[in-house]
Amino acid sequence: MTARTVPRLSPGEVARFAADPFTGMLDALRKHGPVVGVGYGSQRSTFFFGPQANSFVFANPELFSWRESFEVMLPVLGQTALLVTDGEEHRRRRHLVLPAFHRRRIDGYVELMAANTVATIGRWTPGTRIDLYRELRSLIRRNTIETLYGSRLAAQNDAIGARLQTALDATDLPLGLQLFLTGIPNPITARAKRARRWVAERVQGEIDHRRRHAVEGRDGLTALLEPAAEGTCPLDDSEIQDQVISLMVAGYETTSAAMAWVVHSALSTPGVWERARVEVRDVLGTDENSVDALDKLDYVDGVVQEALRLHPPVVVLPRVTAGELEFEGVRLAPGARLAISPYVTHRMAGVWPEPDRFLPERWQPDHPLHRPATPSTYLPFGGGRHRCIGAPFATAELKTVLVELLRRTELTPAGEVTPVSIMAMRPRRGVPVIVRRRKAEGEQ
Repeated sequence: MTARTVPRLSPGEVARFAADPFTGMLDALRKHGPVVGVGYGSQRSTFFFGPQANSFVFANPELFSWRESFEVMLPVLGQTALLVTDGEEHRRRRHLVLPAFHRRRIDGYVELMAANTVATIGRWTPGTRIDLYRELRSLIRRNTIETLYGSRLAAQNDAIGARLQTALDATDLPLGLQLFLTGIPNPITARAKRARRWVAERVQGEIDHRRRHAVEGRDGLTALLEPAAEGTCPLDDSEIQDQVISLMVAGYETTSAAMAWVVHSALSTPGVWERARVEVRDVLGTDENSVDALDKLDYVDGVVQEALRLHPPVVVLPRVTAGELEFEGVRLAPGARLAISPYVTHRMAGVWPEPDRFLPERWQPDHPLHRPATPSTYLPFGGGRHRCIGAPFATAELKTVLVELLRRTELTPAGEVTPVSIMAMRPRRGVPVIVRRRKAEGEQ
């Protein structure tokens, strides 16, 4: 059987794609169909768009090398992080990390997340303009560190954030430059490694402290330090460091970006903020905070899910083939780069009616535009064996922070908000708002 010829973007299309990958991917789908080649040489990737491609990639993890797919993230995440691990080692580590995200633990995190959100709101001066994205980044980083790893590390929130940002800067470069720098001594990667080493030393200090003082707790680090079941090799200290830092990065980067889009979408769509606020007031009252309570909020859930549909935290999911691969008549050699895109899938009219419209009601089963979400049609947290392990944690955090903002603030949009970065889709120049704090119902 003759292999299908893959249409490729012209140099002009590649330039436009690089300048605006969001529009570029949608234009490529409309013009060339669900399979298209982008770039040349070491920068060449084949994009597979749509639910069928998503299902194929998720169902065949053995066809891809995760370490090679995310090689540019190694200086930040570490050698044993779940995102860069394949096969049996990934299965073992994921099994050992999963207890940190059991529902009963997340339920214990929600109250602390809410308290940190209230404290953040309390520092805002009514009538002033703030960059809400910047505020949310700091808040969510603190929530992640304090709930998962305790108050001692959370006390170093800003310092940890500064080092993590230095490390992340090394991954926020054009793909060609990232690939060129990989494996070559250079000042950008050296700075990232120094910054990560500083964070790793603090994490190891907390591990040593807990062992020395037999500290007990219900946070995520406690779960990572618990003895493994018989027959399972426990995580060693370097593995624990890598899981801690990689989960910090996820909270620092993707969840804060998602939170910004949730709030921006609710504020910029007429009627959404007020309707969500009324639901919180009528269903939860003034101070109820738990996973069970959050589950009662149907409209708020729709706001969060719809924001994740239109603005998924990760725009593309890259892969590198571990062997020869064939899909829909397209053959790729070992070591070829390909990508699927949650962003494009979520904006396909054949999958989601009126896809560009922010409509929280579409998540209600009786709404005419409702479509059941499946792993191949709705994938804000990826899918398959490597689906984001912290997805339930992140979703609970998004709802918890939104609930407290609805209870305690009136926010007015104060500027244009546009997206940037396909690694973690964030607001290019933040989310400017005017703050008008309101008293929560019953507050004196």
